[in-house]
Amino acid sequence: MNVNRLTPTPLKGAKTSGWKAPFRGVGAIILALFFTNTHAQDTVRYVGQTLSNVDYHHGQLSPAVGVHNIQVFRANREHPELAGGMNWTYNHAPMLAYWNNTYYLQFLSNPVGEHVPPGQTLLLTSKDGYSWSKPSIVFPPYKLPDGWKKEGRPEVAKDLYAVMHQRMGFYVAKNKRLLTLGFYGIVMGPKDDPNDGNGIGRVVREIYPDGKYGPIYFIRNNSSWDKNKSAYPFYTSSKDKGFVEACNELLGNTLMMQQWIEEADRNDPLISLKKDVKAFSYYHLPDNRVVGLWKHALTTISKDDGKTWQYNPLRAPGFVNSNAKIWGQKTSDGQYVTVYNPSEFRWPLALSTSKDGLNYTNLLLVNGEITSLRYGGAYKSYGPQYVRGIEEGNGTPPDGNLWVTYSVNKEDIWVSKIPVPITDEVTAHPNETFALLPTGEELKYWNIYSPIYASAKIESVTGAKALVLRDKDPFDFAKAERVIPDSKKLTVEFSIVPQQTNKGTLQIEFQDAKGNPAVRLMFDADSLFKAKVGYRDSNIQKYEAGKQYDVRIKLDRDKRMFTTFVNGQSKGNRLFFAPVASFRRVVFRTGAVRRFPDADTPTDQNYDLPKSGELESAEAVFVIKSFKTSGLQSRVE
Repeated sequence: MNVNRLTPTPLKGAKTSGWKAPFRGVGAIILALFFTNTHAQDTVRYVGQTLSNVDYHHGQLSPAVGVHNIQVFRANREHPELAGGMNWTYNHAPMLAYWNNTYYLQFLSNPVGEHVPPGQTLLLTSKDGYSWSKPSIVFPPYKLPDGWKKEGRPEVAKDLYAVMHQRMGFYVAKNKRLLTLGFYGIVMGPKDDPNDGNGIGRVVREIYPDGKYGPIYFIRNNSSWDKNKSAYPFYTSSKDKGFVEACNELLGNTLMMQQWIEEADRNDPLISLKKDVKAFSYYHLPDNRVVGLWKHALTTISKDDGKTWQYNPLRAPGFVNSNAKIWGQKTSDGQYVTVYNPSEFRWPLALSTSKDGLNYTNLLLVNGEITSLRYGGAYKSYGPQYVRGIEEGNGTPPDGNLWVTYSVNKEDIWVSKIPVPITDEVTAHPNETFALLPTGEELKYWNIYSPIYASAKIESVTGAKALVLRDKDPFDFAKAERVIPDSKKLTVEFSIVPQQTNKGTLQIEFQDAKGNPAVRLMFDADSLFKAKVGYRDSNIQKYEAGKQYDVRIKLDRDKRMFTTFVNGQSKGNRLFFAPVASFRRVVFRTGAVRRFPDADTPTDQNYDLPKSGELESAEAVFVIKSFKTSGLQSRVE
């Protein structure tokens, strides 16, 4: 047994045990194993048994109950008026803050592909996390001076613009100033790297309480850059003492500086851990030690707020994470969470929780949907990816929930609200009439997937609240999902009003804990309410626009049979189209299941989909008034 392979390697100069007695033989092995296990406990690790199945976009993971996935920006090249006036289609690396009772979200944007200039940074705001502003340009494209040359590259700049690349977006100073930051990197040609330490530098500006922005300044330049050629002044030239004070405070914050490692000079004295690590996030343990996390689920621990680190970053044992970001933080209930892609692909987006910040015990679904990648481009990976939450000190939302942001396909920007405490269990069957539920709590136990043009939300319909699914997005759908107590026999009742018969579809599935459906009902675009039975669909009855249908379905796992009732009338028995061990989830979805991409799909998509910028001429709408489940008696009606 190679015990050294299991033990974290101390960094040069790090303190180690002072024990130097010359043990030999069995005694030495026992002592080595003791210290190995001691060190091995002193790291983040995944000790759960659940693994993600990459053959499913949702990984066959149980969802964390009550997660709301909200699209906040949807790219559109052909119709920029549908994207807040923006027509660039590479949008990625969002970051989040909460300040002045407002959510702030910034992300990078390029015309077509990753690291292909020009680049800019956009910013959105929201008061509630659901309704977001149009994007504004917080850091505009930056033109390099003609004639500029980059070390190691043969090209000479001519009408060349920088690209933006930053791993840190916000900083809230002790004097209550909110700073937003970006980094201008240089890409001279193919396969050049904007974060190789030879960029222009990092910019900063203040966001004022009224939503306006202060001037742009450089806060730190790369040493290879000629400051005389800078388009923006250095921050110390500002006459606003509070702004300068906030910048100085940031520069003195070692943990915040660690986020700058990729773009900064490779010998920058402000950065303590000078290793080939990327996308730093961190949180404090109860004993004030700091857990650091990087891409590939690399991790190490600091006892002095990031000034030194105990050992070289190593892959957290048990964690599965490819070359995408991982996010970690302490939650409002005193526990801990990591959010990441638990596969070698960038799907699904999942989370794991821990009571002590070191041992992570479960793996739950956050977002398991992949919409169509509408616009091809360089390095546009499929899936929900590059997740970031709100860094320590950058604000605490009053609802106590976990908020994260990420891109989907490096094209559209999303946020997720994850209720705290985090759980995948529901112990009581629901009996919900949405009009009667407390305002703001109607969807407390519902998981929703809500694109901008295919929304799932509570609306007022003829004066009464209802769960409304709308869809005019030809590439996406709305989804509302209810986790229920695990049941082998189940009755599900819901009242629904389809607003049309000639467009759109609503699929209703009854699934197990892994998202495998046994039964699918459909309000289809041919005015028929039907059920899937094997290869074929079985017609239940015709339906009319604007009419309420009270649907009751009884499901028997052992018999693999279900009985459907509509407005009190039996519509007969049918066979499951697939067996399940039990029922755990009921799903309402305005579209079909998606299975593209899969693990064998080519990595790069270099084509646009036809009519990528178009929406449906009219939306399909389905109004759900109530939802109820209960245990099913053995007798047959």
